[in-house]
Amino acid sequence: MTGFKQASMKVIALALLSLGASALAAVQPVTRLPLTQDAGQRWHLPAGEYRGSFSVDQSMQIVCEPGAVFQGEGQGNGLIINAPDVGIEGCTFLDWGHDLTAMNAGLFIQPKARGAVIKGNRLQGRGFGIWVDGTADVSLVDNRIQGDPTMRSQDRGNGIHLYAVHGARVIGNQVRDTRDGIYIDTSNGNLLQGNTLEDLRYGVHYMFANDNQLIGNTTRRTRTGYALMQSRKLTVIGNRSEQDQNYGILMNYITYSTLRDNIVTDVRDGSTGDSMISGAEGKALFIYNSLFNSIEHNRFEHSAVGIHLTAGSEDNRIADNAFVGNQRQVKYVATRLQEWSADGRGNFWSDYLGWDRNNDGLGDIAYEPNDNVDRLLWLYPQVRLLMNGPGIELLRWVQRAFPVMKSPGVQDSHPLMKSPIQPLAQEPAA
Repeated sequence: MTGFKQASMKVIALALLSLGASALAAVQPVTRLPLTQDAGQRWHLPAGEYRGSFSVDQSMQIVCEPGAVFQGEGQGNGLIINAPDVGIEGCTFLDWGHDLTAMNAGLFIQPKARGAVIKGNRLQGRGFGIWVDGTADVSLVDNRIQGDPTMRSQDRGNGIHLYAVHGARVIGNQVRDTRDGIYIDTSNGNLLQGNTLEDLRYGVHYMFANDNQLIGNTTRRTRTGYALMQSRKLTVIGNRSEQDQNYGILMNYITYSTLRDNIVTDVRDGSTGDSMISGAEGKALFIYNSLFNSIEHNRFEHSAVGIHLTAGSEDNRIADNAFVGNQRQVKYVATRLQEWSADGRGNFWSDYLGWDRNNDGLGDIAYEPNDNVDRLLWLYPQVRLLMNGPGIELLRWVQRAFPVMKSPGVQDSHPLMKSPIQPLAQEPAA
Protein backbone atom coordinates (compact mmCIF):
# COMPACT_ATOMS: atom_id res chain seq x y z
CA MET A 1 0.00 0.00 0.00
CA THR A 2 2.90 2.29 0.85
CA GLY A 3 4.40 1.66 -2.61
CA PHE A 4 1.08 2.56 -4.24
CA LYS A 5 0.99 5.88 -2.33
CA GLN A 6 4.56 6.69 -3.35
CA ALA A 7 3.78 5.98 -6.99
CA SER A 8 0.68 8.17 -6.77
CA MET A 9 2.68 11.00 -5.27
CA LYS A 10 5.22 10.76 -8.10
CA VAL A 11 2.48 10.92 -10.72
CA ILE A 12 0.97 13.98 -9.02
CA ALA A 13 4.38 15.65 -8.78
CA LEU A 14 5.10 15.01 -12.47
CA ALA A 15 1.68 16.40 -13.38
CA LEU A 16 2.34 19.54 -11.34
CA LEU A 17 5.74 19.96 -12.99
CA SER A 18 4.13 19.55 -16.39
CA LEU A 19 1.50 22.14 -15.56
CA GLY A 20 4.20 24.48 -14.31
CA ALA A 21 6.18 24.09 -17.54
CA SER A 22 3.04 24.73 -19.58
CA ALA A 23 2.36 27.85 -17.57
CA LEU A 24 5.89 29.08 -18.19
CA ALA A 25 5.54 28.38 -21.92
CA ALA A 26 2.12 30.05 -22.16
CA VAL A 27 2.13 33.27 -24.17
CA GLN A 28 1.06 36.33 -22.20
CA PRO A 29 -0.30 39.55 -23.75
CA VAL A 30 2.25 42.33 -23.49
CA THR A 31 -0.49 44.63 -22.16
CA ARG A 32 -0.18 42.83 -18.80
CA LEU A 33 3.20 44.48 -18.32
CA PRO A 34 3.46 47.85 -16.51
CA LEU A 35 3.34 49.95 -19.67
CA THR A 36 2.83 53.69 -19.43
CA GLN A 37 1.29 55.61 -22.30
CA ASP A 38 3.20 58.54 -23.76
CA ALA A 39 1.23 59.84 -26.72
CA GLY A 40 -1.11 58.12 -29.09
CA GLN A 41 -0.10 54.48 -29.33
CA ARG A 42 3.41 55.01 -27.92
CA TRP A 43 4.06 53.11 -24.68
CA HIS A 44 7.06 52.92 -22.35
CA LEU A 45 8.20 49.78 -20.53
CA PRO A 46 10.13 50.55 -17.33
CA ALA A 47 13.32 48.78 -16.23
CA GLY A 48 12.78 45.28 -14.90
CA GLU A 49 12.98 41.61 -15.83
CA TYR A 50 9.87 40.26 -17.52
CA ARG A 51 9.86 36.47 -17.58
CA GLY A 52 8.13 34.22 -20.08
CA SER A 53 6.82 34.61 -23.61
CA PHE A 54 4.75 37.65 -24.64
CA SER A 55 2.68 38.75 -27.62
CA VAL A 56 1.65 42.06 -29.16
CA ASP A 57 -1.86 41.76 -30.58
CA GLN A 58 -2.68 45.40 -31.37
CA SER A 59 -1.00 48.27 -33.19
CA MET A 60 1.31 50.02 -30.73
CA GLN A 61 4.87 51.29 -30.30
CA ILE A 62 6.76 49.97 -27.27
CA VAL A 63 9.89 51.80 -26.14
CA CYS A 64 11.92 50.04 -23.44
CA GLU A 65 13.62 52.10 -20.78
CA PRO A 66 17.25 51.14 -20.01
CA GLY A 67 17.25 47.90 -18.02
CA ALA A 68 13.99 46.51 -19.44
CA VAL A 69 14.69 42.83 -20.19
CA PHE A 70 12.50 40.09 -21.69
CA GLN A 71 13.79 36.85 -20.13
CA GLY A 72 12.49 33.87 -22.10
CA GLU A 73 13.66 31.24 -19.59
CA GLY A 74 14.70 28.90 -22.40
CA GLN A 75 11.23 28.27 -23.87
CA GLY A 76 9.19 29.45 -26.84
CA ASN A 77 9.53 32.89 -28.43
CA GLY A 78 10.59 35.98 -26.55
CA LEU A 79 8.01 38.29 -28.15
CA ILE A 80 5.46 37.48 -30.87
CA ILE A 81 4.14 40.33 -33.02
CA ASN A 82 0.70 39.58 -34.43
CA ALA A 83 -0.67 43.00 -35.43
CA PRO A 84 0.16 45.62 -38.06
CA ASP A 85 2.22 48.77 -37.43
CA VAL A 86 3.94 47.59 -34.25
CA GLY A 87 7.18 49.20 -33.09
CA ILE A 88 9.66 47.65 -30.65
CA GLU A 89 12.59 49.84 -29.65
CA GLY A 90 15.48 49.64 -27.18
CA CYS A 91 14.54 46.32 -25.57
CA THR A 92 16.77 43.43 -24.47
CA PHE A 93 15.78 39.81 -25.18
CA LEU A 94 17.58 36.95 -23.46
CA ASP A 95 17.44 33.16 -23.37
CA TRP A 96 14.34 32.38 -25.42
CA GLY A 97 13.79 28.83 -26.69
CA HIS A 98 16.15 27.08 -29.10
CA ASP A 99 13.89 24.53 -30.76
CA LEU A 100 14.81 25.18 -34.40
CA THR A 101 11.98 22.96 -35.68
CA ALA A 102 9.49 25.14 -33.80
CA MET A 103 11.33 28.23 -35.13
CA ASN A 104 11.85 29.69 -31.65
CA ALA A 105 13.00 33.30 -31.97
CA GLY A 106 13.70 36.25 -29.75
CA LEU A 107 11.29 38.26 -31.92
CA PHE A 108 8.81 36.37 -34.11
CA ILE A 109 7.02 38.61 -36.61
CA GLN A 110 3.89 36.89 -37.93
CA PRO A 111 2.08 37.43 -41.28
CA LYS A 112 -0.38 39.94 -39.78
CA ALA A 113 2.45 42.19 -38.60
CA ARG A 114 2.82 44.28 -41.76
CA GLY A 115 4.89 47.43 -41.28
CA ALA A 116 6.60 46.35 -38.04
CA VAL A 117 9.60 48.47 -37.01
CA ILE A 118 12.21 46.71 -34.85
CA LYS A 119 14.87 49.21 -33.88
CA GLY A 120 17.84 49.38 -31.52
CA ASN A 121 17.18 46.15 -29.64
CA ARG A 122 19.68 43.68 -28.19
CA LEU A 123 19.10 39.94 -28.51
CA GLN A 124 21.21 37.15 -27.08
CA GLY A 125 20.16 33.50 -27.25
CA ARG A 126 20.55 30.13 -28.93
CA GLY A 127 17.53 30.13 -31.25
CA PHE A 128 16.73 32.43 -34.15
CA GLY A 129 17.22 36.10 -33.40
CA ILE A 130 14.50 37.77 -35.50
CA TRP A 131 12.18 35.65 -37.66
CA VAL A 132 10.01 37.50 -40.18
CA ASP A 133 7.30 35.21 -41.54
CA GLY A 134 5.27 35.94 -44.65
CA THR A 135 4.65 39.65 -44.20
CA ALA A 136 5.66 42.92 -45.88
CA ASP A 137 7.28 46.30 -45.31
CA VAL A 138 9.09 45.35 -42.11
CA SER A 139 12.05 47.46 -40.92
CA LEU A 140 14.86 45.90 -38.85
CA VAL A 141 17.25 48.69 -37.94
CA ASP A 142 20.32 48.93 -35.68
CA ASN A 143 19.71 45.74 -33.71
CA ARG A 144 22.51 43.72 -32.07
CA ILE A 145 22.13 39.94 -32.18
CA GLN A 146 24.46 37.52 -30.42
CA GLY A 147 24.33 33.73 -30.67
CA ASP A 148 26.03 31.10 -28.52
CA PRO A 149 29.59 30.35 -29.72
CA THR A 150 29.79 27.24 -27.51
CA MET A 151 27.25 25.44 -29.75
CA ARG A 152 27.95 23.92 -33.14
CA SER A 153 27.00 26.48 -35.76
CA GLN A 154 24.47 24.13 -37.39
CA ASP A 155 22.63 23.86 -34.06
CA ARG A 156 22.14 27.62 -33.73
CA GLY A 157 19.39 29.70 -35.27
CA ASN A 158 20.04 32.39 -37.88
CA GLY A 159 20.48 35.95 -36.67
CA ILE A 160 17.81 37.38 -39.00
CA HIS A 161 15.56 35.06 -41.03
CA LEU A 162 13.21 36.32 -43.75
CA TYR A 163 10.70 33.86 -45.19
CA ALA A 164 8.23 34.87 -47.93
CA VAL A 165 8.84 38.53 -47.11
CA HIS A 166 8.45 41.52 -49.43
CA GLY A 167 9.68 45.08 -49.00
CA ALA A 168 11.79 44.51 -45.87
CA ARG A 169 14.49 47.02 -44.89
CA VAL A 170 17.32 45.38 -42.93
CA ILE A 171 19.72 48.19 -42.10
CA GLY A 172 22.66 48.70 -39.74
CA ASN A 173 22.31 45.49 -37.72
CA GLN A 174 25.20 43.67 -36.06
CA VAL A 175 25.08 39.87 -35.95
CA ARG A 176 27.66 37.42 -34.66
CA ASP A 177 27.99 33.79 -33.50
CA THR A 178 24.66 32.67 -34.96
CA ARG A 179 24.35 30.12 -37.79
CA ASP A 180 23.85 32.50 -40.75
CA GLY A 181 23.85 36.22 -40.22
CA ILE A 182 20.94 37.07 -42.54
CA TYR A 183 19.03 34.31 -44.36
CA ILE A 184 16.61 35.32 -47.14
CA ASP A 185 14.33 32.52 -48.36
CA THR A 186 11.71 32.95 -51.10
CA SER A 187 11.62 36.69 -50.43
CA ASN A 188 11.61 39.35 -53.14
CA GLY A 189 12.14 43.10 -53.26
CA ASN A 190 14.08 43.53 -50.00
CA LEU A 191 16.98 45.81 -49.02
CA LEU A 192 19.95 44.73 -46.89
CA GLN A 193 22.23 47.68 -46.19
CA GLY A 194 25.08 48.54 -43.84
CA ASN A 195 24.93 45.37 -41.72
CA THR A 196 28.01 43.91 -40.00
CA LEU A 197 28.11 40.11 -39.83
CA GLU A 198 30.90 38.27 -38.00
CA ASP A 199 31.96 34.76 -36.93
CA LEU A 200 29.19 32.85 -38.74
CA ARG A 201 28.62 30.07 -41.24
CA TYR A 202 27.30 32.37 -44.00
CA GLY A 203 27.22 36.12 -43.54
CA VAL A 204 24.36 36.65 -46.03
CA HIS A 205 22.52 33.67 -47.53
CA TYR A 206 20.04 34.06 -50.41
CA MET A 207 17.83 31.17 -51.57
CA PHE A 208 15.14 31.56 -54.26
CA ALA A 209 15.09 35.33 -53.67
CA ASN A 210 14.75 37.73 -56.60
CA ASP A 211 15.00 41.49 -57.09
CA ASN A 212 16.87 42.06 -53.84
CA GLN A 213 19.45 44.73 -53.00
CA LEU A 214 22.60 44.01 -50.99
CA ILE A 215 24.36 47.33 -50.37
CA GLY A 216 27.35 48.25 -48.23
CA ASN A 217 27.45 45.29 -45.85
CA THR A 218 30.55 43.81 -44.18
CA THR A 219 31.34 40.17 -43.34
CA ARG A 220 34.28 39.01 -41.25
CA ARG A 221 35.57 35.55 -40.29
CA THR A 222 32.63 33.65 -41.76
CA ARG A 223 32.88 30.34 -43.61
CA THR A 224 31.33 32.09 -46.63
CA GLY A 225 30.81 35.83 -46.72
CA TYR A 226 27.98 36.12 -49.25
CA ALA A 227 26.25 32.91 -50.41
CA LEU A 228 24.10 33.94 -53.37
CA MET A 229 22.07 30.92 -54.49
CA GLN A 230 19.20 30.09 -56.83
CA SER A 231 18.24 33.74 -57.39
CA ARG A 232 18.05 36.34 -60.13
CA LYS A 233 18.20 40.12 -60.45
CA LEU A 234 20.29 40.68 -57.33
CA THR A 235 21.99 44.06 -56.93
CA VAL A 236 25.21 43.53 -54.94
CA ILE A 237 27.07 46.83 -54.54
CA GLY A 238 29.73 48.17 -52.18
CA ASN A 239 30.03 45.18 -49.86
CA ARG A 240 33.15 43.96 -48.06
CA SER A 241 34.40 40.48 -47.22
CA GLU A 242 37.32 40.37 -44.79
CA GLN A 243 39.14 37.24 -43.61
CA ASP A 244 36.31 34.94 -44.56
CA GLN A 245 36.98 31.26 -45.12
CA ASN A 246 36.34 29.15 -48.24
CA TYR A 247 34.52 31.85 -50.26
CA GLY A 248 34.20 35.62 -50.15
CA ILE A 249 31.33 35.73 -52.66
CA LEU A 250 29.74 32.48 -53.85
CA MET A 251 27.38 32.56 -56.83
CA ASN A 252 25.37 29.38 -57.39
CA TYR A 253 22.82 29.56 -60.21
CA ILE A 254 22.63 33.36 -60.16
CA THR A 255 21.33 35.08 -63.29
CA TYR A 256 20.79 38.66 -64.53
CA SER A 257 22.47 40.15 -61.46
CA THR A 258 24.92 43.00 -60.86
CA LEU A 259 28.07 42.86 -58.70
CA ARG A 260 29.85 46.21 -58.45
CA ASP A 261 32.21 48.10 -56.12
CA ASN A 262 32.68 45.12 -53.78
CA ILE A 263 35.98 44.40 -52.02
CA VAL A 264 36.97 40.86 -51.05
CA THR A 265 40.24 40.43 -49.19
CA ASP A 266 42.18 37.70 -47.36
CA VAL A 267 39.87 34.75 -48.00
CA ARG A 268 41.42 31.85 -46.12
CA ASP A 269 41.87 28.24 -47.17
CA GLY A 270 39.03 26.23 -45.66
CA SER A 271 40.01 22.79 -46.95
CA THR A 272 40.88 19.80 -44.78
CA GLY A 273 44.59 20.48 -45.12
CA ASP A 274 45.05 17.68 -47.66
CA SER A 275 46.48 19.32 -50.77
CA MET A 276 45.15 16.45 -52.89
CA ILE A 277 41.53 17.42 -52.14
CA SER A 278 40.18 20.21 -54.29
CA GLY A 279 37.50 22.73 -53.36
CA ALA A 280 37.17 25.52 -50.78
CA GLU A 281 40.72 26.74 -51.40
CA GLY A 282 39.97 30.25 -50.28
CA LYS A 283 38.22 31.75 -53.30
CA ALA A 284 37.51 35.46 -53.40
CA LEU A 285 34.79 34.88 -56.04
CA PHE A 286 33.32 31.50 -57.00
CA ILE A 287 30.93 31.42 -59.96
CA TYR A 288 29.05 28.14 -60.40
CA ASN A 289 26.39 27.60 -63.06
CA SER A 290 25.67 31.35 -63.25
CA LEU A 291 24.94 33.27 -66.45
CA PHE A 292 24.15 36.74 -67.82
CA ASN A 293 25.60 38.65 -64.85
CA SER A 294 27.55 41.90 -64.78
CA ILE A 295 30.68 41.72 -62.59
CA GLU A 296 32.46 45.06 -62.81
CA HIS A 297 34.61 47.41 -60.73
CA ASN A 298 35.25 44.98 -57.87
CA ARG A 299 38.52 44.24 -56.06
CA PHE A 300 39.56 40.68 -55.19
CA GLU A 301 42.83 40.48 -53.31
CA HIS A 302 45.22 38.48 -51.14
CA SER A 303 43.31 35.21 -51.39
CA ALA A 304 44.28 31.70 -52.46
CA VAL A 305 42.17 32.00 -55.65
CA GLY A 306 41.00 35.30 -57.10
CA ILE A 307 38.15 33.90 -59.21
CA HIS A 308 36.99 30.34 -59.95
CA LEU A 309 34.48 29.94 -62.74
CA THR A 310 32.97 26.54 -63.59
CA ALA A 311 29.91 24.43 -64.50
CA GLY A 312 28.68 26.26 -67.56
CA SER A 313 29.07 29.77 -66.17
CA GLU A 314 29.14 31.70 -69.44
CA ASP A 315 27.94 34.96 -70.97
CA ASN A 316 28.93 36.97 -67.91
CA ARG A 317 30.36 40.48 -68.32
CA ILE A 318 33.63 40.53 -66.31
CA ALA A 319 35.52 43.81 -66.74
CA ASP A 320 37.08 46.74 -64.86
CA ASN A 321 37.88 44.58 -61.82
CA ALA A 322 41.17 44.35 -59.91
CA PHE A 323 42.78 41.01 -59.05
CA VAL A 324 45.63 41.82 -56.68
CA GLY A 325 48.14 39.53 -54.99
CA ASN A 326 46.14 36.31 -55.14
CA GLN A 327 48.15 33.10 -55.04
CA ARG A 328 46.26 31.99 -58.16
CA GLN A 329 44.40 34.65 -60.06
CA VAL A 330 42.05 32.49 -62.13
CA LYS A 331 40.84 28.91 -62.03
CA TYR A 332 38.86 27.90 -65.11
CA VAL A 333 38.44 24.44 -66.63
CA ALA A 334 36.24 24.34 -69.72
CA THR A 335 36.47 24.07 -73.48
CA ARG A 336 35.09 27.48 -74.47
CA LEU A 337 37.10 30.68 -74.73
CA GLN A 338 36.07 33.29 -72.15
CA GLU A 339 36.82 36.89 -73.06
CA TRP A 340 37.06 39.01 -69.91
CA SER A 341 36.92 42.53 -71.28
CA ALA A 342 34.11 44.77 -72.45
CA ASP A 343 34.04 47.83 -74.70
CA GLY A 344 37.80 47.71 -75.12
CA ARG A 345 38.51 47.66 -71.39
CA GLY A 346 39.61 44.64 -69.36
CA ASN A 347 40.70 44.04 -65.77
CA PHE A 348 43.78 44.80 -63.68
CA TRP A 349 46.03 41.81 -62.90
CA SER A 350 48.83 42.31 -60.42
CA ASP A 351 50.91 39.56 -62.09
CA TYR A 352 50.56 40.91 -65.64
CA LEU A 353 53.99 41.10 -67.29
CA GLY A 354 53.02 43.00 -70.43
CA TRP A 355 53.75 46.61 -71.37
CA ASP A 356 51.97 49.75 -72.52
CA ARG A 357 54.04 51.42 -75.21
CA ASN A 358 51.41 53.94 -76.30
CA ASN A 359 50.46 54.99 -72.73
CA ASP A 360 46.74 54.40 -73.19
CA GLY A 361 46.45 52.59 -69.86
CA LEU A 362 45.94 49.21 -71.52
CA GLY A 363 48.41 46.38 -71.93
CA ASP A 364 49.64 45.76 -75.45
CA ILE A 365 49.35 41.97 -75.20
CA ALA A 366 46.49 39.90 -73.85
CA TYR A 367 46.52 38.42 -70.36
CA GLU A 368 46.06 34.64 -70.32
CA PRO A 369 46.20 33.36 -66.74
CA ASN A 370 46.07 29.60 -67.33
CA ASP A 371 47.88 27.14 -69.56
CA ASN A 372 47.44 23.44 -70.26
CA VAL A 373 49.61 22.52 -67.28
CA ASP A 374 47.29 24.41 -64.93
CA ARG A 375 44.32 22.53 -66.41
CA LEU A 376 46.14 19.23 -65.94
CA LEU A 377 46.79 20.02 -62.27
CA TRP A 378 43.13 20.92 -61.66
CA LEU A 379 41.82 17.81 -63.36
CA TYR A 380 44.35 15.49 -61.70
CA PRO A 381 45.45 16.99 -58.35
CA GLN A 382 47.87 14.09 -57.75
CA VAL A 383 50.14 15.56 -60.44
CA ARG A 384 51.05 18.29 -57.92
CA LEU A 385 53.58 15.83 -56.53
CA LEU A 386 55.56 16.39 -59.74
CA MET A 387 55.12 20.19 -59.74
CA ASN A 388 58.84 20.98 -59.67
CA GLY A 389 59.93 17.95 -61.66
CA PRO A 390 61.48 17.97 -65.14
CA GLY A 391 58.32 16.49 -66.71
CA ILE A 392 56.19 19.52 -65.78
CA GLU A 393 58.89 21.94 -66.91
CA LEU A 394 59.11 20.09 -70.25
CA LEU A 395 55.34 20.39 -70.73
CA ARG A 396 55.46 24.13 -70.10
CA TRP A 397 58.38 24.54 -72.54
CA VAL A 398 56.57 22.59 -75.25
CA GLN A 399 53.46 24.71 -74.77
CA ARG A 400 55.44 27.94 -75.12
CA ALA A 401 57.38 26.67 -78.12
CA PHE A 402 54.33 25.31 -79.93
CA PRO A 403 51.34 27.58 -79.14
CA VAL A 404 49.22 25.53 -81.53
CA MET A 405 48.70 23.19 -78.57
CA LYS A 406 46.94 25.93 -76.58
CA SER A 407 43.39 25.02 -75.54
CA PRO A 408 40.52 27.50 -74.97
CA GLY A 409 40.50 29.30 -71.65
CA VAL A 410 40.26 32.78 -70.14
CA GLN A 411 41.65 35.73 -72.07
CA ASP A 412 41.68 39.43 -71.21
CA SER A 413 42.50 41.19 -74.47
CA HIS A 414 42.71 44.67 -72.91
CA PRO A 415 44.29 44.33 -69.44
CA LEU A 416 44.44 47.48 -67.33
CA MET A 417 47.81 48.83 -66.24
CA LYS A 418 46.39 50.42 -63.07
CA SER A 419 43.81 49.19 -60.61
CA PRO A 420 40.41 50.85 -61.18
CA ILE A 421 39.39 50.39 -57.54
CA GLN A 422 41.68 51.01 -54.58
CA PRO A 423 41.54 49.26 -51.21
CA LEU A 424 39.62 51.11 -48.55
CA ALA A 425 41.15 52.08 -45.23
CA GLN A 426 41.06 49.17 -42.81
CA GLU A 427 38.06 49.42 -40.52
CA PRO A 428 38.46 48.37 -36.88
CA ALA A 429 36.81 45.06 -35.98
CA ALA A 430 33.75 45.35 -33.79
